[in-house]
Amino acid sequence: MAPILDRINSPADLKALSRDELRELAHEIRQTIIRTVSCTGGHLAPNLGAVELTLALHRVFDSPRDKLIWDVGHQCYTHKLVTGRRQEFERIRQQGGPSGFPRRSESEHDVFGAGHGSTSISAALGFATARDLRGGKEHVVAVIGDGALTGGMAFEALNHAGSRSIDLIVVLNDNEMSISPSVGAVAAYLSRVRAGLVEPTVRRARSDMKRILHRMPGGETMLLAMDRLRDGMKQLVVPGMLFEQLGFTYLGPIDGHDLQGLLDMLEHAKRLRGPILLHVLTTKGKGYDPAECDPQGFHGTRPFDVEDGTCLPSEGPPTYSQVFGETLCRLAQRDPRIVAISAAMIVGTGLQPFQERFPERCFDVGMAEEHAVTFAAGLAACGFRPVVAIYSTFLQRSYDQILHDVALQRLPVVFALDRAGLVGDDGPTHHGVFDLSYLRTIPEMVIMAPRDERQLRDMLATAFTCSGPAALRYPRGQGRGLDLTGEPGVVPLGQAEILREGADISLLAVGTTVAAVEEAAQLLAERGLQAAVVDMRFVKPIDEDTVLACAARGPIVTVEENVLAGGFGAAIVELLQDRGVCCPSVRRLGLADRFVEHGDTAVLRTQAGLDAASIAAAAERLLTETTRPGPRR
Repeated sequence: MAPILDRINSPADLKALSRDELRELAHEIRQTIIRTVSCTGGHLAPNLGAVELTLALHRVFDSPRDKLIWDVGHQCYTHKLVTGRRQEFERIRQQGGPSGFPRRSESEHDVFGAGHGSTSISAALGFATARDLRGGKEHVVAVIGDGALTGGMAFEALNHAGSRSIDLIVVLNDNEMSISPSVGAVAAYLSRVRAGLVEPTVRRARSDMKRILHRMPGGETMLLAMDRLRDGMKQLVVPGMLFEQLGFTYLGPIDGHDLQGLLDMLEHAKRLRGPILLHVLTTKGKGYDPAECDPQGFHGTRPFDVEDGTCLPSEGPPTYSQVFGETLCRLAQRDPRIVAISAAMIVGTGLQPFQERFPERCFDVGMAEEHAVTFAAGLAACGFRPVVAIYSTFLQRSYDQILHDVALQRLPVVFALDRAGLVGDDGPTHHGVFDLSYLRTIPEMVIMAPRDERQLRDMLATAFTCSGPAALRYPRGQGRGLDLTGEPGVVPLGQAEILREGADISLLAVGTTVAAVEEAAQLLAERGLQAAVVDMRFVKPIDEDTVLACAARGPIVTVEENVLAGGFGAAIVELLQDRGVCCPSVRRLGLADRFVEHGDTAVLRTQAGLDAASIAAAAERLLTETTRPGPRR
């Protein structure tokens, strides 16, 4: 018999299935996701946990007329499989294949893009308000995980939606996890609800009490008194009291893997008016034992062996994240003022060894980057030396806090920007290619970019010598395999390093682009052209003397894995203009004014002109242009 999944080309096809066929489809989808992600890598555990929930949503609601809005989006694989992308699914997150996140440009069913957390309720409230303004009738549903609920933006949206009494359904997909286990008071509150320590709803509690009191003498009088005490009663018996107080009707908690229960409850929620919160309990990694046992490890995974869940071997040197974590431990052993802060990314940022060695000095604040930065500012104001370790793309969320709470007060907070530059398969929501630009605008911010893992160690040590804020950005993946014995040193502040002399042209680079520039210089040498290679090391403060000396010799090429607008190359051009230099020819290489799609990182760099051959070709063209005779007068 042909798989049921082969018959599903749109959500409408789900409505023709029997309940038994729907359960079989859930099994087929799980096997498809496991088989595909084992080859491509991707977000496995969150997707396995949301299979039944996604099928129930698409069965009850009518996408794309009804709007299903996903938070973060790393649980959208089932959604993609049943909305016309089944045949492309084996290439998910691969060059030219579907994105691993919802994309408006990809399907009419992806009504709102995602990739960062805590956005769905705000967006859904916008959709619901737009519906009411134009007199529409469609349902609007936001799906948000308990991890994303730790973000302040989610509560801002809940507060606004509850005050509006607007028709809106929020589905809380509660699996006790974001990437790391969910933390904080909200997580503890949801744990009490999961544990069944309180009754499901106010209406059920009152209904039970009413049935008893009607059979008792004086029961009507007692019912009237109970009505007057209803608010106090709620405080005692309702697990969803937090959401009820925000103006939502709370339903649940219910089993998120019970299709029948999900369908019945969603049909019920569909008939209710006003803001509704449906609390659904799911198991991250459901249906695949290795992922259920290690949901954190299988949140986002490399290709793996389906039989036992072991990841395919990744031999070679340690990653930049690992080097960062180990170096921080070494420095913290000597300096008790050093503390570490992460936003639900302890493992991803390499902080697990630090957390194990210094648990009282390591803080996971949940998916709340804005809070993480101002929390660090408070620690710094009290004499501690906080390190905020966050992926570059997520630090964007806390720009105002960096500017207002840290830099304006000249507080010595260290920002460790992991996953800087192009990150590959996760695509435009996760590429860390804006940090040089958005941090360079901040007065007195020190910005460093190591070319290798040894320099990362030295720059981390250097950051702790700064009297104000300092940032170091480093890439995803493995280092170059350099010797890491010995103590980290301190890099002279704002001083570049000349790696190769050359009289014809100067190649100025920062971070991991230095390796490609060195290779490009060798290619040029084979063509008889001598290129100087300069590792600038600091984007701010810039090494003015070295830049001016390069400009005096001739043309300059700048190379960065960052957007060109406001980045490292822009800093070089601004410096030359401000110093009144008779400007030499400058060619800036970096990322153009567009978002970069997902794909293999090496391919993306080649497409952006940041590989060695492209850099050498750009330098050669610039030399040709600058030596070409001008027009005759």
